Amino acid sequence: MRREWLEKDYYEVLGVDKDASAAEIKRAYRKLAQENHPDRTSGDADAEARFKEVSEAYSVLKDPEQRKQYDETRDAFSRGAYAGGPHGAPGGAQYVRMEDLGDIFGDGGLFGGLGDLFGGGGGGRRRQPARRGGDLETEMRLSFHEAVSGVTRTLAIDGPEGRRQVTVKIPAGVGDGAKIRVRGKGKPGVGGGRPGDLYVRVHTGTHPIFERSGTDLKVRVPISFTEAALGADVTAPTLDGKVTIKIPPGTPSGKVFRVSGRGVETDSGTGDLLVTVEVSVPGELSPRARELLEELRDLETDDPREHLGV
Repeated sequence: MRREWLEKDYYEVLGVDKDASAAEIKRAYRKLAQENHPDRTSGDADAEARFKEVSEAYSVLKDPEQRKQYDETRDAFSRGAYAGGPHGAPGGAQYVRMEDLGDIFGDGGLFGGLGDLFGGGGGGRRRQPARRGGDLETEMRLSFHEAVSGVTRTLAIDGPEGRRQVTVKIPAGVGDGAKIRVRGKGKPGVGGGRPGDLYVRVHTGTHPIFERSGTDLKVRVPISFTEAALGADVTAPTLDGKVTIKIPPGTPSGKVFRVSGRGVETDSGTGDLLVTVEVSVPGELSPRARELLEELRDLETDDPREHLGV
């Protein structure tokens, strides 16, 4: 008998019920293996350990015979069935044989000796089964630039064991309200079970010029009446500099120009910059400017409100 079968609840590792079908077990394994694969989480020791744990659980539960033996072993152990003949107990109960206990409870075994299991030989009380620790949640506020560029922060987390410091890496391009999962930084496990996870909900600040829409950035750029009417090359700001936009003649106020690849950069791609031009009307005019505009008005023949029927 393998001692790790008593140490680890493979169903809990995969996040499935004990009566889960083979297909459900396979789906759960694939999802967790993909999330924690070393190719995807390079350098993350917690993810690597989680990947190994998930693979170990699946290697047992995917095989019907091994799964049956695993279930019977854990059931028998949980009932306190520690001894029995070579043919098992009456009624078909599968007991753990006494010769197996040497492997499990000997020096350096699962619980460091039979004395630990039975409370020093007098109490007969068994240790608690391994159980995963609970998850913790906290919040973090970021500036607009921190959310766009990514940042590493150290948080003070209050838990059952007291206050501790947890380093959280926020990926570039994180959105407002997103949850960042930090594996193994939740509540400690019970009976040797693995710890829970920490979830950090992110709140991002605003920017005086830019507005975010997913990975796209929006900005409003004023242009003059003559630039809109005659066309012009105007400059628009970006997160890391500026870009020139060609305004064609006759551009109306509110026209949106898309600049590819100048939005928010993330691991899955980079958004665009959406520039909305707004025709700016001067508050004051020089006498000569007024004279020219009045002359232009007299030359106008089209009624811009004709389609309204007024």
